[in-house]
Amino acid sequence: MPLLSGKTALVTGASRGVGRASALALARAGAQVLVHYCGEDKAADTVVAEIRAVGGNVEKVAADLCAPDGPHRLARCVRIVIGARLDVLVACADIAKEASIEDTTVEDFDNLFAMNVRAPYFLVQQLMPVMCKGSSVVLVSSLTAHASVGTLSAYSATQGAIETLVEHFALTLGTRGVRVNGIAPGVAPCTSSPARTAGGPEATLGIRASKHIPPPEDIGGTVVFLASDAARGINGETLWVDGGPTLSIS
Repeated sequence: MPLLSGKTALVTGASRGVGRASALALARAGAQVLVHYCGEDKAADTVVAEIRAVGGNVEKVAADLCAPDGPHRLARCVRIVIGARLDVLVACADIAKEASIEDTTVEDFDNLFAMNVRAPYFLVQQLMPVMCKGSSVVLVSSLTAHASVGTLSAYSATQGAIETLVEHFALTLGTRGVRVNGIAPGVAPCTSSPARTAGGPEATLGIRASKHIPPPEDIGGTVVFLASDAARGINGETLWVDGGPTLSIS
């Protein structure tokens, strides 16, 4: 029997990228999937068609999560479709703005926090009544932002906020048997270290531990794991999905 047979799942930002991969993976695992999108009708229709092609049960729901009432509208739509129980919430929708600190505007800053932090916060708030023991929330962060210097400072701040929300949501919802975890896909900061060689103390071997951006499908598999009972002992954690270290010699 599939891992998530009989479960219902909402994936925000499911028309592309990690959201799309997560929706497909959840459907293959047996979940009924609600594909959230905003302004990308054709892309959302493609995801819906792909899920139906593998025998999945799927609906699409539209909402502008940047709008102050966007999460509330989406939650109402979701409850109409799924009724009184939501088993999995995966928050993938986000926006990024590449700009120096000097060039970042108040509007840029507010938009980033509206989509990346405010939206998942109030979506969790609004869907709490239909999440019960055994439900799972997965908030997707990004290590790419952590690794960037100078041009993604505001975006990085939103991702740090998400990791903090994971911890606080896990404490609050954990008392109801709802698990909350995060996924941080992307590039982690590289490190290097010198090593002595046979050439004497002056000679060093530079070893760099580098990490890469994993394909969206790898993130989708991690989402399924965190949403399943196989991860019932994991709560309040942010998992780094970056392929692990590789060594290069310089």
